[in-house]
Amino acid sequence: MPTAHRRALAVLDEVDTVVVGKRAATEVVLAAVLAGGHVLMEDYPGLGKTLAARTFAQALGLDFTRAQFTPDLLPSDLTGSFVYDQGSHAFEFRRGPVFTGLLLADEINRTPPKTQAALLEAMQEHQVTVEGQTFPLPRPFHVLATANPVEYEGTYPLPEAQLDRFLVRVSFGYPAADEEWQVLDRRISRRQEDQQARQVVDATELLELQATLEDVTVPAEVGRYCVALARATREHEHSLMGASPRGSLGLMLVARGTALVRGRDYVTPDDVKAVAPSVLEHRVVVRPELWMGDVTPRSIVADVLRTVPTPRTPVRTA
Repeated sequence: MPTAHRRALAVLDEVDTVVVGKRAATEVVLAAVLAGGHVLMEDYPGLGKTLAARTFAQALGLDFTRAQFTPDLLPSDLTGSFVYDQGSHAFEFRRGPVFTGLLLADEINRTPPKTQAALLEAMQEHQVTVEGQTFPLPRPFHVLATANPVEYEGTYPLPEAQLDRFLVRVSFGYPAADEEWQVLDRRISRRQEDQQARQVVDATELLELQATLEDVTVPAEVGRYCVALARATREHEHSLMGASPRGSLGLMLVARGTALVRGRDYVTPDDVKAVAPSVLEHRVVVRPELWMGDVTPRSIVADVLRTVPTPRTPVRTA
């Protein structure tokens, strides 16, 4: 466990050398990756979503591919297809960009539902099926997808049932003035546009980190707290649909990853609270009659965190 903590911390520190001032968001992304999940990064253009995905791939030592999701992107452009080889007089399968360690699905809401569904199948099943043949994806395999909450004309927003496939949704937000100056200052200092992160672990070590997560203890009262939060989103008066049991499971898994990053082998209620917005908000649907008001999934989750009693757990010492 101490070795796993040091490795996870080293990955975050290396990401921080490239992505400025987003430690809280990158910690959630790493916790989701350690939990074996996929991440949706939704924010305005130019806030470092693509940069963060590439940097995580470099720090984690994963093969990295980027797929630009456009209205004319076909499922076969993503998964691959059979091509006739004149030399062997046979069809051979040529793999698409989904066969990688970390896939950046850039602007996932700009491609039609058929292509979105092909990606989501790969995310859930860790395999693709082409013309009746199944091809397993490499492990580890993670998707970091981006979406812009502006310019909705000509887009295909992910339905709630598909959003649920993403373990977390994070937003970076605009940087503070000092952080924005750091971005400029670092660009001046390195004298080039490209940025490179140092590899901290490799794919095998990442799998070991993910296996170590199973040794992180979840006290029963903390597990029940995850259930209570998810159920409260369903029962909230402003909620049309709340988090499913996949949401409460996601809370527990990402909280486990957070505990590991923070150097503990057990989960606390504070770990759950830290990741609850990222895990639950995209799983909550507001009642249609409230869309024009101030009610949002974020306000519902904030209200749930405020009203659901926080369990008391015994103080543990090393």
